[in-house]
Amino acid sequence: MDLKRTILDLMPDMLVRTFAAPYCAGKGISSGVAKADEIHSKLGLSTTLDLLGEEVFKREDVEATVQVYFRMIEAVKDRPFATISLKPTQLGINESEAYCQENLRRIVAAAAEHKIHITLDMEDRHFTDVTLRMFKAIRNEFDNFGIVLQSRLFRTPEDIKALHEKPCKVRICIGIYKEPAEVALQDKRDMKEKLFECVQLLLEHGHYPEIATHDEPTVRRCMAYLDQRGVSKDAYEFQMLLGVPRMELQQEIVKRGQVMRLYVPFAENWKYAVAYMKRRLGANPAMAAMVIKNLFGR
Repeated sequence: MDLKRTILDLMPDMLVRTFAAPYCAGKGISSGVAKADEIHSKLGLSTTLDLLGEEVFKREDVEATVQVYFRMIEAVKDRPFATISLKPTQLGINESEAYCQENLRRIVAAAAEHKIHITLDMEDRHFTDVTLRMFKAIRNEFDNFGIVLQSRLFRTPEDIKALHEKPCKVRICIGIYKEPAEVALQDKRDMKEKLFECVQLLLEHGHYPEIATHDEPTVRRCMAYLDQRGVSKDAYEFQMLLGVPRMELQQEIVKRGQVMRLYVPFAENWKYAVAYMKRRLGANPAMAAMVIKNLFGR
């Protein structure tokens, strides 16, 4: 583990919350909805709300999480600019695939009544197969359900080809989980190149790419390709994380008449928010260095 990562892990939670607050809307559904309203009204950005928290094991905790998602659906049902993202490890996959799938189905069905789109996030490689199986089973029944794929994994092009006969919304991103060399690319440049190739492949198979990257050259490369191909502006969108400083680029995308969506996390329990914000700081070396410098001096 490198020195910066060690310092971040040892940093008191209150300091993490102070320095990394831009990455998280706050505590409770109301904080997430308020942030979604704010960035839509002021900046014209769409959002996907995410309840922070992974690796939920106890059934009572899973059931409590399902209820939070039901409340989220009620909170955003009159906001067409807002969608919802969720993870299998929040919803019972650690107990069984059948239990998790049923919980996912309950949430997707409730969201379908209000035409709210649900995105099933992709976690590390150990969950890829089961996540895709559950997605395909529920996608057979509901149209308001999308999936995430990660360009770093060697398998992703084949996963796209086998995704679903129905067109789907697919968030294509590099992915935050570090994976071994036998299953994944290790160089960020290669991951970005593969992301661009996956955008093309998704379009070829009739899907709706949600191009999730903060890398401006990759965004512009996708823009140029989509413009050259004459792809309709309602056939794809761009996505970024709340708190990452890309305001000018985001506004340029909005002015082009395209959907620019921010991933807006919030927490019901601050321990999950702190864990997420440490990951975000760890993934942003410049910000992490600034935090450490402010703490310990030059």
